[in-house]
Amino acid sequence: MTTFCQTTTLAIDLISKASVTPNDAECQALMISRLEACGFVVKQLKYGEVDNFWAIHGNKGPILCLAGHTDVVPPGPDSQWQSPPFEPTIRDGHLFGRGAADMKGSLAAMVVAAERFVIKNPNHSGRLAFLITSDEEGPAINGTVKVVEWLTKEGMTPTWCLVGEPSSDQKCGDTIKNGRRGSLSGELTVNGIQGHVAYPQLAANPIHLATPALNALINKVWDQGNTFFPPTSFQMSTISSGTGTTNVIPGSLKLLFNFRFSTEVTPEQLKNSVQEILNSHKLDYDINWHLSGMPFLTDAGALVDAACASIKTHTGIDTCLSTAGGTSDGRFIAPMGTQVVELGPINKTIHRVDENVSIDDLQGLTAIYHGIIERLLP
Repeated sequence: MTTFCQTTTLAIDLISKASVTPNDAECQALMISRLEACGFVVKQLKYGEVDNFWAIHGNKGPILCLAGHTDVVPPGPDSQWQSPPFEPTIRDGHLFGRGAADMKGSLAAMVVAAERFVIKNPNHSGRLAFLITSDEEGPAINGTVKVVEWLTKEGMTPTWCLVGEPSSDQKCGDTIKNGRRGSLSGELTVNGIQGHVAYPQLAANPIHLATPALNALINKVWDQGNTFFPPTSFQMSTISSGTGTTNVIPGSLKLLFNFRFSTEVTPEQLKNSVQEILNSHKLDYDINWHLSGMPFLTDAGALVDAACASIKTHTGIDTCLSTAGGTSDGRFIAPMGTQVVELGPINKTIHRVDENVSIDDLQGLTAIYHGIIERLLP
């Protein structure tokens, strides 16, 4: 059986399991059985309802960790899909199904690449490991962050980590993520005084009161970014107020917003700036903050060099380094001092109806991953 068939077959098996976050649906059991069969030592780590595992091959030396998640986002109504989301289907050279690109295709390629490597190099230098969770698409409380805590206690710090997130833009391997922006969210309540719309002098409309401050937040330049990161972005995602009638001035306004921030600014600076604007408009407000990740960056070095070289060898592409996009579990691994990059298939259809991955890209991704492993663990 060729590598192409091995990777595609494993991807099909994984996609057929309805592992909607945080349910693993036995995806990890399938991966574990493959890894144990070629000599990996596996530690299963369950926290709450979340399944995780750490698998390692080799006894000493630097650790290259292959990281990913088996959970997927809900597929929505089956009727909107050309074929059922958990019945993997091949059409026009693409494998369709929820998780095909994000990220069961990558998981299959990683497992097959690791099998190839350890069978060919049973006494390789260093250590090859897997860190897999079922809590990446959800709240990310009992997943990778908990495994990192366990690894720290065990005294095992990966030197390098390759995350299989779908990083590519137009062609597989054309983009790798060597960093991510931080994510800071806020839940703002602006308090007013409810009243009858015919007697506005007896009320205080929080929508009217908040609008100038919100406009100031929208138009503020938070930073200019830098060589590696675009400028910090502020986005409002939800605004709610009112009682559902036209004759009542509401008593409060609720707003959800998010910063994706660069290394040019800290969470505390962002919090202080927001509160300065709200205070300058004399608002009565309450605000709750949630920091879901700090920005991280892996500059030129062994991991970036190995990834770029392997992509060039197998595709001919000079890959682009990027820090754009959302957060990933790399944000939990990088603070260990680990070099982290994300490399996976084209991300065009992730989280969408009819999510899919190219069969050729699964084959190519397997070869790229194998090439990275060979370069780092010769």
